Amino acid sequence: MGRNELLVLWAELLGGAPPKSLSRPFLRRILAFELQARRHGGLPAAVARQLARIAAGEDRPKTPGLRPGGRLIREWNGVTHVVEVTAEGYLWRGTRHRSLSAIARAITGAHWSGPRFFGLAKGGAGR
Repeated sequence: MGRNELLVLWAELLGGAPPKSLSRPFLRRILAFELQARRHGGLPAAVARQLARIAAGEDRPKTPGLRPGGRLIREWNGVTHVVEVTAEGYLWRGTRHRSLSAIARAITGAHWSGPRFFGLAKGGAGR
């Protein structure tokens, strides 16, 4: 399909016009996903609820059991890292972070689950 046909299909399926910066291949991917999702019953209910919460601007839940004032301590390559839990997120080396995973990534240079890195999740550090 050409770009004009893709734009017509977008309007039929999703309503309105797509963002102007979307390329034709990306338009095709989005429309293919939408057609497949509709044919196979749409998104799973849990995914739809999560997307609705995100669209409503609700914050992601904090890791269970962590309250403001708590501290997490993790040793990595001979360096001890202390993370303070705050009402807004986490404080590490004087910088605020929204997630433990961002801190774990900064410490290790690799993608880690933050709760797992700090030993809060099954299979975490030292387990």
